[in-house]
Amino acid sequence: MAKIQAIRGMNDILPEQTPVWQFVESTVRQVLRSYGYQEIRMPVVEQTDLFKRSIGEVTDIVEKEMYTFEDRNGDSLTLRPEGTAGCVRAAEEHGLLFNQTRRLWYMGPMFRHERPQKGRYRQFHQIGVECFGMEGPDIDAELLILTARLWQALGLVEHTRLEINTIGTSESRKRYRDALVTYLSDFREKLDSDSQRRLETNPLRILDSKSPETQAILEGAPTLDDYLDDESRAHFSKLRALLDAAGVTYTVNSRLVRGLDYYGKTVFEWVTESLGAQGTVCAGGRYDGLVEQLGGKPTVAVGFAMGLERLILLLETLGLVPDSVNGDADVYVTAMGDKAVAAAQALGERVRTGIPGSVVVTHCGGGSFKSQMKKADRSGASVALLLGDNEIEAGTVGVKPLRADDPQQDVAQSNLLEVLKELLDR
Repeated sequence: MAKIQAIRGMNDILPEQTPVWQFVESTVRQVLRSYGYQEIRMPVVEQTDLFKRSIGEVTDIVEKEMYTFEDRNGDSLTLRPEGTAGCVRAAEEHGLLFNQTRRLWYMGPMFRHERPQKGRYRQFHQIGVECFGMEGPDIDAELLILTARLWQALGLVEHTRLEINTIGTSESRKRYRDALVTYLSDFREKLDSDSQRRLETNPLRILDSKSPETQAILEGAPTLDDYLDDESRAHFSKLRALLDAAGVTYTVNSRLVRGLDYYGKTVFEWVTESLGAQGTVCAGGRYDGLVEQLGGKPTVAVGFAMGLERLILLLETLGLVPDSVNGDADVYVTAMGDKAVAAAQALGERVRTGIPGSVVVTHCGGGSFKSQMKKADRSGASVALLLGDNEIEAGTVGVKPLRADDPQQDVAQSNLLEVLKELLDR
């Protein structure tokens, strides 16, 4: 019988890998909490119309990448391809946006049927941040400032850079869209295949085409800046002033657009060249019309998302994962003899209580002293505690350092915690 394997592009995260994930997740959680952001948790399955109405029916995500199916009631459901639409739905459905501001964040798996490659998978994980009810550029600036603080906490300041742009209101984008289509239509046959298709569906996405030939054609194209409305110009100018005042370095990329229909005014990306070709590690912008578009009252909003797989790949590639993030035990308790089994369990509990935060593995399953010590070594523990009939009768514990040349010693149980703390603090 053939073995059942994971679906292509949907990967297991193994025990050796999860400590790095926990480190990144806890660091992000601490930074967001320090700014007063609250966590929200949404279902991974939503009604398909939610994404069609928010992302846009002619985007690549809706047309080609969504995992969509009918349930037993005949309803069309979709595994979420991104988090913003679901967050807006949840906040509106539960009355979180009525006459109030909100700073929310979430974390979890998203699903897109793309060609799997390193750092990009069909089930991938994102941390998303969404802010509602704040109209000025100060909240845009806060999101970028807190992200800069996150890079500092992760050691990525020198390996990321910020690109920002304004894409104006829907009215100014429509005027620009018409001008861009008129210009590019004369070069249709020279555009790459994706850009030819986007010329009919989502022409602004042509601006960030990776094709050198298409980029050469765009050199002579009209620019969005020529079609911007005064309100968007003023908003962007104030945002830049706030970033300058906060010491956040950025570049203005006039060709930066976002691939989802709901964005307007501010858009941004944090990018890195440390993974080879330029890669985006965090991206977002304003989406002031989305809440109303999904049936709520007009509510201004801004947010971003970052992919955890790519962020972790960046940390590992650069060797920036702290040595302490290894999942190893601190103490391994061995047990030789029937009496020692219960005593070892009790000893493990005593160490966990007396040294909060310590990782204590108590040996289970029997075996010789030699086999138990091999397991102690494989656990990564700094210290092994040796407990047998002789130690129980004498009221002592054998303390054997595993990562240092210090000799083994017999320690009175009354002094054990003091000795252990000293050894673990080295």
